[in-house]
Amino acid sequence: MTTTDHRARTGRTAPEYVVRGDNAIEPPIVRNPGTPLDLSWVQDLRINRSAVERRAATIPTRRSVKSAWQAGWLLRAITLMDLTTLQGDDTAGRVRRLCAKARQPVRPDILEALGMGGTSVHVAAVCVYHAFVRTAVDALAGSGIPVAAVSTGFPAGLSPLATRIAEIEASVADGAEEIDIVITRAHVLNEDWQALYDEVRTFRAACGHAHLKAILGTGELATLRNVARASAVAMMAGADFIKTSTGKEPVNATLPVGIVMARMIRSYRERTGYLVGFKPAGGVRKAKESLDWLAMMKEELGDRWLRPELFRFGASSLLTDIERQLEHHVTGRYSAAHRHPMA
Repeated sequence: MTTTDHRARTGRTAPEYVVRGDNAIEPPIVRNPGTPLDLSWVQDLRINRSAVERRAATIPTRRSVKSAWQAGWLLRAITLMDLTTLQGDDTAGRVRRLCAKARQPVRPDILEALGMGGTSVHVAAVCVYHAFVRTAVDALAGSGIPVAAVSTGFPAGLSPLATRIAEIEASVADGAEEIDIVITRAHVLNEDWQALYDEVRTFRAACGHAHLKAILGTGELATLRNVARASAVAMMAGADFIKTSTGKEPVNATLPVGIVMARMIRSYRERTGYLVGFKPAGGVRKAKESLDWLAMMKEELGDRWLRPELFRFGASSLLTDIERQLEHHVTGRYSAAHRHPMA
C-alpha cells in the first residue's frame, strides 16, 4: 500500500502549518532525519540524579489547575492519547470497540455540559499488536485517527533482527502510520552505542513513511545517565519520538525519567534544529498524573510539545479516570468506572 493509498483510505492529511492561540503561524514540523553518531556527546553526558528528583518532586506541588481550567487540560490530555490494547486476550471485536471509543472518547452529554457540544474530540492514535492493524485501520477509516503498531518483538525486543524488520514492514503494509519499536536494552547496558544506533537506523528505514517511536524500556536501563544516552542515540538514529516504556516493565514512566528525556529532546533541538516527540507510557493511570506530565512538558519544552505531533500518552485506564473527573466537574458526583466503558 502506498502512502497516497493509505491517506485515501484513512482520510488523514498532514497540516501545512500550525496556528497558535495568539494567531501566530508556526512552520510545520520537519521530520527528524537523524544525524551521524556523535560518540563524544554520548560519552560526555552526565546526570545529577538528586537534582532531577528534586525537580520532579516540585511539579505536582507548584501548579494547581482547578475548575474549568482543569476540565480544559483534561480534554487536551485526551487528544494526546495513544489509546492502547496490548493484552494476550485481545480480539478483533475488542479492537473495533476500542476504535469506536477512540472516535468518541467522552460521552456527548458530558461534552454538551462542558460547552463543547458539536466539537470533535478524539484521541491521537490507537495502538495495537500487528495482528490487529488492518482491523483498526478499517474501523478508523475516515476519522483522521492513525493506527500505531508495536513491533520488533514487543515487549522484550529479542527476536532475530530479520524477524523484527519484517514485522515493521508488514505493519506498514497493513496501514500502520506509526511504529512503536523496542530497542535492545543490552546495547545500552553494554555501552555498545554503535550497535544501538545501527539498530534504530535500520528500523527507521524499514518504517518508510510511518513515524518511528523508539521505546527505551527505561525501567530496565539501570541509571538516568543510561536513559539520557539511549535517548541521544535514538534521536541521532532518526527516531520521531522517544518513549519511556513498554508498559510491561516493573517500573514504567516516572517524572524523573521524563525530565531527563525532555531535556535530551531540548538539547537535540539546540544541536540540530529538529523537533522530536516524547511519549510516557505505562503507569500513567490517574487524571491528576496526566496534569503533572502536561505541566512538566510545558515547563521543560514549551507549548508546542502539548500537541499530538510531539507528545503522546500511552494510555488505556487513564481515559476512564479522566472521564470520571469530567463528569464530576459537570455533576459534582463521581461516577462508577463502568459508566465509562473502554471497549
